Amino acid sequence: MDKEEQESRCEQCIIRQFNALRAMSKEELKKVSDSKMVRKIKKGESIFEEGEKLNGVFCVRNGVSKLSKLSANGKDQIVKLATKGEVMGQRSVIAEEHSNLSAVAVNDMEVCYIPKESIVHTLKSNPDFTVEVLRHMAHDLREADDVIVNMSQKTVKQRVAEAFLYLKNNFGEDKEGFLMLTLSREDIANVVGTATESCIRIISEFRKKGFLKTSGKRIGIADERKLQDLVEGF
Repeated sequence: MDKEEQESRCEQCIIRQFNALRAMSKEELKKVSDSKMVRKIKKGESIFEEGEKLNGVFCVRNGVSKLSKLSANGKDQIVKLATKGEVMGQRSVIAEEHSNLSAVAVNDMEVCYIPKESIVHTLKSNPDFTVEVLRHMAHDLREADDVIVNMSQKTVKQRVAEAFLYLKNNFGEDKEGFLMLTLSREDIANVVGTATESCIRIISEFRKKGFLKTSGKRIGIADERKLQDLVEGF
């Protein structure tokens, strides 16, 4: 077994520490590892579609996926960015419902596809795993609550400012001070729930005020304090 193959085994994988798989026994992890498939997904490719019947879950090994829902007016609302260690599709699999969201790769990704049977069997036999899954789903629910409150109580400018602070805090900056994760202007608009044109205008305004700096598609935070003050209503 070569190094890459060994690292892709669930029982050897450090990424599982970020999700409910950490509560599985070594024997259970070996069974999951024997049944899973590692998939490489290119930037912009779909992992699964809203309304699709999922027969397994996807554990993110590398890269970032945007999870979005199509609204009545035909616009995507991005509800979450799934990063290394996160499991996508577990709610649909456990509830035996069609997927409520679509997942598309924001950059090149590597995901492990774990068939439904491995998850459901362990849920029934390992109470620690069940509790961990519930904890993660409760966390997702809390995040969804926060999104709803933000949408109703914060202005579009506050939400755009908050989105950039989130990208910096969660994905970091490069040596030149630009955000490591480059989202398109449309994606940023879909995160905050506004029209792409409005988002472009706000970014331009923030740049003129010295809050942000841009270079082509890249965006960097030039004055974090001013952005934070705006989010907090000062």
